[in-house]
Amino acid sequence: MKISHLVFLFVLTLSFFVSWGATSPFDVDDSVDLISCLKYKTNNVTFISQLVFTPLNSSFQSIWEARVNNLRFIKPTTPKPSVIVTPIDETQIQTTLFCTKRHGYQIRIRSAGHDFEAISSSAVVPFVMLDLVNMKSIDVDVGNKTAWVQPGARLGELYYSISQKTNTLYFPAGVCPTVGVGGYMGGGGYGNLVRKYGTAADNVLDVRFMDVNGNILDRKSMGEDLFWALRGGGTSSFGIVLAWKLRLVPVPEIVTVFGVNVTLEENATDIFYKYQYVAPRLDPDLLIRVRIFGEFIGNTTNKTIRLLFQGLYLGKTDSMLQLLDKSFPELKVRRENCEEMSMVQSSIVLADQGWSSSTPTEAIANQSAIVRLYWNYKIKLDYVRTPIPKSGLRKIWRKIFENDQSVMLVVYTFGGKMEEYSETAIPYPHRAGVLFQLLKGVNFADQTSDTTPTSLKRIQWLQSLEKLLEPYVSKNPREAYINYIDLDLGVGRDTYEEASVWGERYWKRENFKKLIRIKAKVDPENFFRHPQSIPVFDYPLVASS
Repeated sequence: MKISHLVFLFVLTLSFFVSWGATSPFDVDDSVDLISCLKYKTNNVTFISQLVFTPLNSSFQSIWEARVNNLRFIKPTTPKPSVIVTPIDETQIQTTLFCTKRHGYQIRIRSAGHDFEAISSSAVVPFVMLDLVNMKSIDVDVGNKTAWVQPGARLGELYYSISQKTNTLYFPAGVCPTVGVGGYMGGGGYGNLVRKYGTAADNVLDVRFMDVNGNILDRKSMGEDLFWALRGGGTSSFGIVLAWKLRLVPVPEIVTVFGVNVTLEENATDIFYKYQYVAPRLDPDLLIRVRIFGEFIGNTTNKTIRLLFQGLYLGKTDSMLQLLDKSFPELKVRRENCEEMSMVQSSIVLADQGWSSSTPTEAIANQSAIVRLYWNYKIKLDYVRTPIPKSGLRKIWRKIFENDQSVMLVVYTFGGKMEEYSETAIPYPHRAGVLFQLLKGVNFADQTSDTTPTSLKRIQWLQSLEKLLEPYVSKNPREAYINYIDLDLGVGRDTYEEASVWGERYWKRENFKKLIRIKAKVDPENFFRHPQSIPVFDYPLVASS
C-alpha cells in the first residue's frame, strides 16, 4: 500500500513538471493527468502556480495544516490530499470539478471553518481538497434585509460586515466566529437567536449552487426538493454551494447579556433541574445557555460542579430582570450580573474568547486573533426532550468528577420559534419537544495526539458518559447533529438498514429517505461522497419504503 502510494506521488510529481515544460496549453493532452488537465482547461499559469498545491510544493504541508483546523488530525499518519486547489472564482471551481471527475479522484469540499472528523481534509483514497477559503465575499443589502455570502466566509466576518452597515439587523447563526458559512448553513445551524428566529437554514432565501455536471443553479432552476435538501441535509453530499442568500432579522439597538455562576454548594442541582422546565418556555427574546465545569474547590482536593448560566435578551436589562424575577427567581440574576450592548458586541462577549464588550468590533472578523478553542476536541451532541431527574443530574456530576478537567459540556435551550416548525420543514428535524441540546467533548490540547494514553483515556471517558446519558436523552432514534459529525455512529452504507444507523439519528427516517431520493436524482453516480454522506443505492427507495 505504501509502495503504490509512493508510485502515485512520483507520477503526479513527474507529470507536474512535464506540464510546466509545455510551450502552450494547447500542446497538453488533458487526459494525461490532473495537473495537466487543470492547466489545459484554465490556460492560466497563475492559477497553477499560486492556487494549486501538490506534495511537491514546499508550502503544501503548512497549507494543509492551516486548513485542517482540528489539531488532533495533524499527524504523519493522517492521509492527505493529492492536490489542494484554492480557487478564486467559479470558473476555477468548474475546472477543478471537471478534472477531478475525469481523472478518477474523489473530492472533499472545505469551506474555511470547523470539521470535527476531518472529512473535508482527509480521505483514504486519492482525493482533491477543494478549499474555498478565497471565496469569502459578503454583500449586505440593508434595504432588502438580505445578504449574499460566499462559503469561505466565517460567521465572525458575516457579523462584522452586517454591523458595519446596521445595528438593527443581524443573522441568527452560531457562537464561534471561526465557523465557516458554507458547511454551517448546510447542516442547519443553531445559535443565540435560535429561540427567536429558528436555525440559520430556516433563514436561507436562495442559494447559488454547482451540481455534479458543473451547472450553476439557483433556487428556481434547481427546484424546491434540492433547495430543501441543501438547508440541513449536508451540502457536500449534493454538490458545491457557491453562495447563500440570507434573510437578515430585526434586532434591537440594545440587547442585554448576563452571566451567573452557581456551584453545587449553592444549590446548582435544584437550579438546573428547574432550568429544564423554565428556560424552554421563557419569552423567545431570551435564551439561556449553561456551561458545566468540574473543578477543585479553592486549593483543596475537593471537587465541585460549577454551572455558568449565560443569557442573551433582545431588550434592556429592566425588562429582562422582571421576566426572570417572575419565572426563574432561583437563578438570582441581579443588575450587576448584566450588561447592555449592541448585538455584535453580544457575539463578541459570548464567543468564548475571553473578550469583553470593550473589545474592538473588528476582532470578531480577525481570524489570527481568535483562539482555537474547539479545534482539539472530540465532540458529540444529544437532544433532551424530558427533564433529567435530580438523581440523573447527580450521576452526571459524579461522572464529571472522574474526568481530568478536559471535558466541555454546553447546554443550549430550545423552545420558542423552534416549536413552530415541522420536523420536515427542512432536513434538520430537532424541533418541537426538544427542551435543550447537550454538547459534550473532550480536549486534547495538552497532548501530542489523540492516541496518547491520556487521550485514549479521555475518549473512553466520553464513551462512558454517552452510556450514562442514554436513559435521559432522546430515543428511537437517539438524535444527533450533522454539523457535529460523529463517525462513531457508523459509516455503513451498502443498504438502507446500515445507513439508517447513523442517518436516522441526524435526520430521522422521513427526512433521511427523502434526502436519499433527492441524492439519487442529482448525483446518481455518487461522486460527492464521504464516510457519512447521503448514500446512493442500486435499488430505488420509494417514499413508502
